Amino acid sequence: MPGSKEIRSKIKSVQNTRKITKAMEMVAASKMRKAQDRMRRARPYADKVRNIAAHLATANPEYKHPFLVEHDSVKAAGLIVVTTDKGLCGGLNTNLLRVVTNKLRELEKAGESIVVTAIGNKGFGFFNRIGAKVVSHLTQMGDTPHLEKLIGPIKVQLDAYQRGEIDQVFLCYTRFINTMKQEPVIEQLLPLSNERMQEQTHEHSWDYLYEPDAQTVLDDLLVRYVEALVYQAVAENMASEQSARMVAMKAASDNAKKVIDELQLSYNKARQAAITKELSEIVAGAAAV
Repeated sequence: MPGSKEIRSKIKSVQNTRKITKAMEMVAASKMRKAQDRMRRARPYADKVRNIAAHLATANPEYKHPFLVEHDSVKAAGLIVVTTDKGLCGGLNTNLLRVVTNKLRELEKAGESIVVTAIGNKGFGFFNRIGAKVVSHLTQMGDTPHLEKLIGPIKVQLDAYQRGEIDQVFLCYTRFINTMKQEPVIEQLLPLSNERMQEQTHEHSWDYLYEPDAQTVLDDLLVRYVEALVYQAVAENMASEQSARMVAMKAASDNAKKVIDELQLSYNKARQAAITKELSEIVAGAAAV
């Protein structure tokens, strides 16, 4: 059994660790509320842009934007993968990257070449380690995502799709369900599916006046819509990150408390054994005299 001094040192070390994890849990809880509010505020904008784009596409059937056209054969695919910049958030990134790895194998088995846009330091490091072709990346986003920072890396994939260099683009991120549950998902971003562009039913039809023309308006609007989808994915991922970190740090704090209790019990036993030994020596000495 280790000595009392060694056990006291271990207890002190675990107590210091518990202070850190407790502080990180409180910080993550505060950031989580802000991230959830930001995520919910972004949803109405994406919905409104989708509705308008669906109305415009329906009102102008003679023009088909490249984002709406299915390619006859799929030879290349692009992945936009959203991960976190920091760790200590449980299995959040591991679960997503496992799903992405399975998707990569599926695409490679189908004979497709793959290019990747990595948003987040963890994903960027992972794809560099496995030797994937990373055409653009974004790291160090901070606690608040900014659309102007996202536009550059996203545009690389959108331009490649419009040029016909890739035939599909997939968006991979962790969807926020609730504080205790986050789900890794892979969604087809391009071409825009019928489900995404499903027009809400109205009793009346829509008519628009265009400036300068319908094609230009639809081109710009669909690009804004795709960017809004990626921004929403980043916001969902950040809310999931803070929730997962809060839960992970709470579990770490609880485990630290259990370890401290066990060490305290061992310390008390060691101290009691030492006192008993000293008493026995005193009694034995007195009896000998």
